[in-house]
Amino acid sequence: MTRDQFDRQTWERRWTEALREHGDAVAQRPPNAYALDVAAGLAPGRALDAGCGHGAEAIWLAAAGWTVAAVDFSATALGLARSTAESMGAEVAGRIDWVEGDLGSWAPEPGGFDLVTCLYVHVAGSVPEFVARMAGGVARGGTLLMVGHQPVDPETGEPTPAAGQVQVGVEDVVGVLDASTWRLVVAEERRRAQAGSGVDAVVQAVRVG
Repeated sequence: MTRDQFDRQTWERRWTEALREHGDAVAQRPPNAYALDVAAGLAPGRALDAGCGHGAEAIWLAAAGWTVAAVDFSATALGLARSTAESMGAEVAGRIDWVEGDLGSWAPEPGGFDLVTCLYVHVAGSVPEFVARMAGGVARGGTLLMVGHQPVDPETGEPTPAAGQVQVGVEDVVGVLDASTWRLVVAEERRRAQAGSGVDAVVQAVRVG
């Protein structure tokens, strides 16, 4: 599959197939460990989950007291996420605004969020432009977390499950974040626990200016 084929229709089809074949398993996937580690050290505020998928992180954040904007362009994924949130009660569901938006162009409210997370988002256009657009949503004192699954395992040279996709790398993110405005907390590649699944690029930064 080529880069151009990772479009909204493709992901909508993937989500539909995944829910049809493994719906219960998808709904029970836990929140991302990177996001939990970062959010656990922060006071609840406004969060943006950019590329929320089935909503595990957004729901966890809402349950922890955050007000969350959760964005994805798959109506199928958002439907599952919304249903899961509603099953947890009005207090949790009421803290989440589910937004059907294409991250290839959608932009957050400038400086509107205390936490912005972008986990494994396939970038259809310019990676630096995408990073800058998402970073623009972070308020002063707020945190940006970007994680990308690298398409090739650096040890074996074999393709990973992210093969064919364009996701953020450490240099992509660090190259956009101006040192006068951002303090880097983490900027490194981390090997995934599952053998042969490659590495994740993980960048956590705090907006200081």
